[in-house]
Amino acid sequence: MAAPPLTGAAGGVPAPAARSPWRLAGGRLRRDPAALAGLAIIALFVLLALAAPLLTALSGHGPNEFHPEKIDKALAGAPRGAFGGIDGDFWLGVEPGTGRDVFSRMVYGARISLLISVAATCVATAAGTALGLTAGFAGGRVDAAISRVMDLVLSFPQLIFMIALVSVLPEGNRTLELVFVMGFFGWPYIGRIVRGQTLSLRHREFVEAARATGMPRHRIVFREVMPNLLAPVLVYATLTIPVNIGTEAALSFLGIGVRPPDASWGQMMAKAIDWYQVDPAFFVVPGVCLLLTVLAFTLLGDAFRDALDPKGAGR
Repeated sequence: MAAPPLTGAAGGVPAPAARSPWRLAGGRLRRDPAALAGLAIIALFVLLALAAPLLTALSGHGPNEFHPEKIDKALAGAPRGAFGGIDGDFWLGVEPGTGRDVFSRMVYGARISLLISVAATCVATAAGTALGLTAGFAGGRVDAAISRVMDLVLSFPQLIFMIALVSVLPEGNRTLELVFVMGFFGWPYIGRIVRGQTLSLRHREFVEAARATGMPRHRIVFREVMPNLLAPVLVYATLTIPVNIGTEAALSFLGIGVRPPDASWGQMMAKAIDWYQVDPAFFVVPGVCLLLTVLAFTLLGDAFRDALDPKGAGR
């Protein structure tokens, strides 16, 4: 009876290739229904934001076009028709008092919300990663100085100081101002995470081996330390985007965020407060958009965290 074929290098049959941690994480994400649902919702809103000019052209109504014929002046500007004036021309009705198309303002609001939240997250992540990596790898006085700055920024009540800072900024590009203000108050969180991870990595065997070979410090940082920080940074960034979406909506709701005539979900909800009894649909549209986007990014962030956690492989 013939012996069974040997496996591995000695038997001529190649052993199965080891899968990288990123491929394993990708497989877990593809099997996670919550991650897929969150990704689908995010893709939908990103598509709406990117295609906003095309969609408004198809609807025939721009976000800042007034339609006085769609509101009833005898009822103080309430929309004509049921459900806020929804019909074949106005797919989500019209804005009370002005008659502006709610659908057009919703898709342009998605563009503003996603742009500000993603850009602010990028600013905070880049600054926090750079400063946290510097503090953790350099140590000593550099670490102490950067850590004290982190503690100082974290000691501010964020929303109150954001309101104060945005209010006193000179008139300019409000979107850019919001990005940098939100990024400024957000970087210490990722900075602490990166610093702690770097402190544990800088004395690991592979880093010591790189030092022993005479590798320059900057190459050790970029080739040995940074690749091992990618997973926690990615998880943090994904979970920070929904926080920034809520922050932008809150600032716009309070009247110091995105300025009219630019559309914003928080701005729409602020106006809807005066009309929710007469036209509840106007309140529901931006509220549902905020709920879905925040929920989707939170689900995706939690899925990333579970997929990139080595202990989650056996679940």
